[in-house]
Amino acid sequence: MTLNFHQALCMSLDLVPDVEWEILCVDDGSADATLAELLALRDKDPRLKIIELSRNFGKEAALTAGLDAARGDAVIPIDADLQDPPDLIPLMIEAWRAGAEVVQAKRIDRSHDSLMKRQTAAWFYRLHNRLSKTQIPENVGDFRLMDRLVVDALKQLPERQRFMKGLFAWVGFKTVTIDYARAERSRGASKFSGLSLWNFALEGFTSFSTAPLKVWTYLGAASACLTLFYALFIILHTMFTGIDVPGYASLLVAVLFFGSVQLISVGLLGEYIGRIYIETKQRPSYLIRKIHGGSHGA
Repeated sequence: MTLNFHQALCMSLDLVPDVEWEILCVDDGSADATLAELLALRDKDPRLKIIELSRNFGKEAALTAGLDAARGDAVIPIDADLQDPPDLIPLMIEAWRAGAEVVQAKRIDRSHDSLMKRQTAAWFYRLHNRLSKTQIPENVGDFRLMDRLVVDALKQLPERQRFMKGLFAWVGFKTVTIDYARAERSRGASKFSGLSLWNFALEGFTSFSTAPLKVWTYLGAASACLTLFYALFIILHTMFTGIDVPGYASLLVAVLFFGSVQLISVGLLGEYIGRIYIETKQRPSYLIRKIHGGSHGA
């Protein structure tokens, strides 16, 4: 957390009347000076509580650690890069006090993201929502307010490999959406590479849908039917015109194509089996090295 973010967050929270709050920071095994900066801020602000994980467990695990440790009547996850504006928090609390159990923030302007990132994100949401019964709202991230009822429901979900966007959508509850324009990062660069985003998307597909498995079942059935028809054609062609020497090129293409299809399908099966393997080991999603400070319950 930077000093600028801490100041902006405190200014926004101070605008909300009659509320006691604390800032809960999760240090996910940072290798830079982040933890030292957080400890320096905690010395100045006792409302700051720091959860230091034993190593880097990933964004989803760090978010889970924060939700598990939060004790307030309402919880708001937010990144420290100032792309999600803290000044939206008073509006979220207002909607929550009016009866909403989830107040999610929707990004209506992502002009600071690259064209490729915006386009691939749009493809992901559309494809995921076609394949899965759990509908993930488009351009809605982790930045949201959740009532204690919602947080307790999330804590009941036992899976170790967690796709939080999907879990947030799966639990439901009364939801209100607030639109905002996504700002540019205040410092640093995103740790998500193209490969990381692809793996993240794959995690989303395999966490909430078995449709990819069904697709390969239908593809296999269609391929078997085409093969049967082609075999029948060869038999009839041989009966009426005699033996014909086929081309090796077409045979090679067919073998390579169906071999590739089989490898892809086996890889997809491996994704699901891998998830089962990880879940059966029942390792915790994260380990806490130390908790620094914090005694407030807001």
